Amino acid sequence: MGRIGIMGGTFDPIHYGHLIAAEEARQIFCLDKVIFIPAKIPPHKLGHNISDPEHRYRMVLLATLDNPLFEVSRIEIDREGVSYSVDTVRELRNELEEKTELFFITGVDIVADLKTWKDPELLLSMCSFIAVSRAGYSLEVLKTKLPREFLSKINIIEIPSPPISSTDIRRRVRHRKTIKYLVPPLVENYIRKAGLYLI
Repeated sequence: MGRIGIMGGTFDPIHYGHLIAAEEARQIFCLDKVIFIPAKIPPHKLGHNISDPEHRYRMVLLATLDNPLFEVSRIEIDREGVSYSVDTVRELRNELEEKTELFFITGVDIVADLKTWKDPELLLSMCSFIAVSRAGYSLEVLKTKLPREFLSKINIIEIPSPPISSTDIRRRVRHRKTIKYLVPPLVENYIRKAGLYLI
């Protein structure tokens, strides 16, 4: 038995907002560990210009090195096709003990669109959600967008939420502005050495 958090995402790049959310969720819900899962082909970003999966995977590895309760999985990077969460959770369920509890950690703004995900009912039957607070979103917002049976599997947590976004980080790099204190130093160095986000 155990309690495991799953944090999926594009992570282009991973930043301190992701890490704070994962650590707060881990502590509040007494999770044994949090597994970060970079998406190979994010379904909500089809047609968008995103960085090579290997770059994003390496940045997540570097960002989580100093936390022994954080792990990084290649489950979506190595799987062909679009990276659907339901397929990933199903695969994890098959690998873990039956009584292991899974908690999918993401932003409350993303959870608000859960009905548009692939097989959301099946996904919610295999894991619970931890929806991390985001300015402008609340349980009341979710109530207007999601059915009651979905809400019973969604936990909202309020956390210190620095106004950091991957979009803004990419823009700052492109305009030669500093990203210090937005991402871990190892990630900052990787971005610079790999020449990411310059165009």
